[in-house]
Order: sequence, then structure tokens, then C-alpha cells
Amino acid sequence: MSDTVSTPAQPSDLSRILDRQRAAFLNDGPPGLEQRRADLRRLKAEILKHKIEILQALNTDFGHRSVRESAIVELIPLLHSITYLIRNLRHWMKPERRHVAPYFQCGRAWVIRQPLGVLGIIAPWNYPLSLALVPLATALAAGNRVMLKPSELTPTTSAVIEKIIQAIFPPDQVSVVTGDAEVGAAFSALPFDHILFTGSTAVGKKVAAAAARNLTPVTLELGGKSPVIIEPAFSMKDMAERVAYGKLTNAGQTCIAPDYVLVHKADQDAFAAAFQAAAKKLYPHGYAGSPDYTAILNQHHYERLNRLIQDATTLKARVIRLGDDSPADHLLAPVLVLDATPEMAVMQEEIFGPVLPVLTYWHPDEAIAFINERPRPLALYYFGKKRHELNRVLKYTVSGNVTVNGTLLHYAQEDLPFGGVGESGIGAYHGKEGFMALTHPRGIYKQGRFNAATLLQPPFGKLTDIITNFMTR
Repeated sequence: MSDTVSTPAQPSDLSRILDRQRAAFLNDGPPGLEQRRADLRRLKAEILKHKIEILQALNTDFGHRSVRESAIVELIPLLHSITYLIRNLRHWMKPERRHVAPYFQCGRAWVIRQPLGVLGIIAPWNYPLSLALVPLATALAAGNRVMLKPSELTPTTSAVIEKIIQAIFPPDQVSVVTGDAEVGAAFSALPFDHILFTGSTAVGKKVAAAAARNLTPVTLELGGKSPVIIEPAFSMKDMAERVAYGKLTNAGQTCIAPDYVLVHKADQDAFAAAFQAAAKKLYPHGYAGSPDYTAILNQHHYERLNRLIQDATTLKARVIRLGDDSPADHLLAPVLVLDATPEMAVMQEEIFGPVLPVLTYWHPDEAIAFINERPRPLALYYFGKKRHELNRVLKYTVSGNVTVNGTLLHYAQEDLPFGGVGESGIGAYHGKEGFMALTHPRGIYKQGRFNAATLLQPPFGKLTDIITNFMTR
């Protein structure tokens, strides 16, 4: 068997790869700046070499996903992220001078960013290329070695990822591990130096529990119900188009997709009409058979979404279907759920599909209170022109990230950290924060020829008392 494991992997295979990578890391030491840049350039070149194959694989795994959408939401962010890492790496790797206490002025102190060692990366199915390779690129920029487990639910894309990695990296530097949930559980139980997991909150808790047994630190990029707050009497047209774009990209199968909308009671029907018009503008050919509209990944998720819709209908929501479905192709047209209530399943689970509940408030404080009564979301979206209202929302809510008067686009800002808080995640891996998260800040102090500490060594005497009293006054 080669060191890059094919499905199904065995725990002994995983441990062997980990041991070999760790031995190579200790033997070779941290790679230098030029080696890291070269690795990132090779990764970028190989991705571009397989661009058509990647887009076809994504279409195959989803049943239908526009190659244009895949290029926009997967390839472009991935390639830009790699370029950003290459450009900023020199600055991030420089030792950072730190202040020395007055009594030790003859000494020097600084911090170096040291690679952690061998990282485990577990990627999800919804953006199976970028959410596997952006963390990989960040880990390589930080000087680490990596075992990467892509999702078993997107096997065609996983196979292309494996081909890309095998073409440019030796298995003691990067290995791809494919397999089912059982393999994933064994993978997360390995004594990595760090685990980066992207996926659901429920699975994230299992990964964190397994990692805790080895005291392995984790970065968890999870999900949750990301709200949209719409200021009273705000212009509906542009807002509705931006909400529809965020909700319907990848058919809502996005961790930061708007999960529900909070709108003033008097504006609910206007919002519903504007959203329907916006969705029609985005997808003028409809949904079933549309060249641009993505299918739900599989039958399980298609049935799960329909159960949410049925539950809302049973509980007297006004359910508006915006088009025809194609059950055989797992194509689910957008659905608005008006007069949604907290008791509905659609308001208790992360939706991960093109279903948008709409709730109403009379006073903006009600919207803030509603959000704060629930787990902290991965993203929060605010539409409005009143600065004091925006500042109030930012002050009194906590979320992973925020986009104002738009959706999704905070993710595309390379210089912003991306991550959740509370049940929506731990840590961040975009921007400088990603490099910092996957390195160890190693503090170093070089003692000078003389410092006050030498006066505080035995044998103690009156001079010791004078210095001690001075330093503790």
C-alpha cells in the first residue's frame, strides 16, 4: 500500500503515516521561506492544471452544479488565498522583537513563529475543494506537514484532490486519507499537533472530544443559524437581491448562508415580494433544469429539507414555493417560510438548503434579543442606513463575522480572520490569524552580561531587601 491511503483506510495505516510525517518533521526541521513559497506555487499550478477536471468532479458529486458557480465559489477564493499567503509569508515569518523589563535591559527578547508539526485537516462536502485546500495551503505556509481527509460524500472531488497532492508532495509531507465516518472517527483520534475541522456542530463536538483525549488543540469551523436583520423601512430591492444571492448560492448549502430573516412586521410582505423578484432575476430559467442552480447533494439531505418544509406547513406557517422541484435530480426550488416561529424545526436546525424562514419584530431590540437567546452564529448580516442601529447590533450581539448591507462577502476578504464563536466554532484560519493559529509563538530571552536578577540570588542580604522593596513598592 502506498503512503497515501485509499478507501477504506485502517487505523494502523493512519498511525503509520502520522509517525512517518512526524519523524520527517523532526529530522528535516522547519522549511524556510523559499521552500514554503515553492510548495504554495506548486499547489497553485497543479490546481490550475486540473481546473477542468475539478469543475467536472464537483458537478458529478452534486448531481448538478454549474461549472461557473464552482469556479466563482471554489476556485477563485482558493487561488486568491494561496496568492495572499505567498505575498505575506515573509512578513509573518520575521522574528518579532518584544520589550524587556527595565531590570533586564542588557538582555533581548523576541518571538519566533514555529510550525506545530503534523496537522490533521478534516474537510466538509459542501465546498469540498476550497474547504480542503485553503486550510492545507495555510498549514503549508505555516511550515507544517499535513494529513488531509476530504469528505466521503464527494468522492469524485476527493479523488481529484488526491491526484493533485500525490503529484507534487511526498507522502511524508502531505497525505490524503479517504474513507467513511468510521475512518473519520479514527482520524480525529490520532495524536496530531493540531486538528482543523470544518463541518457541523454535532460532528465538531465529537472531533473536539476525541482530540481532547490527546490534548490536541483544535480549530473548529462549524455552522449555526446565521441571521439577517433588516432595518425598518429599508429599501427592499437591492437588499433582497443580496439576501437571495447569499441564500441561493450552492442552493443554500453554505455554512454562512443567511439562515433566517428578521424584518419589521410592517415590511414582511414587501420583503417576500422583493425576494421572489430577486430570485427570479438570479435564475430567470427557473430551478428544475436551470443551468445555474445547484442540486441538493443527495437523497438524505433532499428528504431532510422537505421534512422541515412540511413541519412548518403543519405548524401554520405561510409556505411559498418559488418554483417547481425535480425530486429525481434532488433539485429543490427556493422556499419562503413566512410567519415562522421558534417552535418550528426550520428554526431549530441549521437549514443548509434553499429554505428561508422570515420572522418579524416591532422594535429592533426584539431582533437583538431573539439572536442572543440562541447559540452564537457563524455570521450575522445587517441591512440598514442608521449608524447608531448598526452600532447597537454590533455592540450587543456576538457572532463569528459580520457583513453589512450584503451577504457572504466577508469570507472573500483575505485579510480578515474567518471563524466562529461558541457553538459556531473555535479559532480562525484566514488571513494572518490563520498563520498564527497553525504556528507556536516561541518566546526567546537572551540574557545580557548583566541584569538585576543577579542581585536577587543567594546569599540574600540587605541589598536584596532594598531591591525587593523597590521592585514591590
